[in-house]
Amino acid sequence: MIRIGTKDDKEIWNKAVLDSNHGTIFHTWDWLKIIEEQGKGKLYPLMIYKGSQLTALYPLFIQKKGFVKVAFSPPPGSYLLYLGPVIPGYDDLKQHKKESVLMKIQDEVDKYLFSEIKCKYVRIRSAPGILDARPFKWSGYDIEPVYTYRLDLKKGINCIWSEFDRKLRVSINHCIKEGVTVRDGDRYDLEYILDSLSRRYREQGYRPSDYMDYINELYNKFYPDNMKIFVACYNNQSVGGMISIIYEDLIYMWVGVPKSELKGIYPNDLIQWELIKWACGKGLNYFEEMDSGDDLRLVKFKSKFNPEIGIWYNAEKYASNNYKIMKKANEMYNQMYHYF
Repeated sequence: MIRIGTKDDKEIWNKAVLDSNHGTIFHTWDWLKIIEEQGKGKLYPLMIYKGSQLTALYPLFIQKKGFVKVAFSPPPGSYLLYLGPVIPGYDDLKQHKKESVLMKIQDEVDKYLFSEIKCKYVRIRSAPGILDARPFKWSGYDIEPVYTYRLDLKKGINCIWSEFDRKLRVSINHCIKEGVTVRDGDRYDLEYILDSLSRRYREQGYRPSDYMDYINELYNKFYPDNMKIFVACYNNQSVGGMISIIYEDLIYMWVGVPKSELKGIYPNDLIQWELIKWACGKGLNYFEEMDSGDDLRLVKFKSKFNPEIGIWYNAEKYASNNYKIMKKANEMYNQMYHYF
């Protein structure tokens, strides 16, 4: 049985997210509602039950493109890589049970989206932790594996440092020697970080979206307990910055300033090192360098920290081949827009 959650379900919803190893802060009720309030689509917080037992959460955002309904999890423009279903207790299930549960959940959600809501297109990006993409495939989705990087902080700061690429260690020490410092950031640094990103995207030929109102609302709700901002300074000027998100034992490197134009000095190396040290000091277990997929330049930078690969999946399904052709044509028309 599927029902749509309401604000009265907030506590149950958040507890289910917390009880799942693949539940993220992006799945929490407040984050989802902020996405909806920013006009990224109507939130459908699906709660799936077997009898009286809650078996899954499935946050979806429905948008209308003309007369056509489409569903996303997460929606474009939300600055999120992944979202998708949350299944409490999934890791404790035996393999055959995992498969049957995943298949049943996806069947029910597809019937709801395509038969009841009359969606013509659905895109799901599952969170790391659900390794089995076959239920999507069996349900008729086109599947693409995507990747992220996670660093195990439990190894301890000395071990982490020793496993960095040698050139990275040299770069960090050089930053310190040249007088680059890293300070805590606040609301006023959000504008600097987002403006720096927008400028870089324009230089690359994109027309970036404006995320300022959205990230300000997230700041209002999640700073300082779940949001950390670091800013690098050189000669009394900001030369780098990073917005990170903390949830349970995990810290995400979420939004960061592009590569500095300083010659021979790389502040982002130092920022990330300071963030790792801070996370270790707080007893966190994992550090995620989000988005280590197809961009080889980013992969080369992030892999220097010697992380482990985490996998997630992009799954797309169309109500008909005609709509698939229409959507691909529309994507080509809008390819100069940059958004997650």
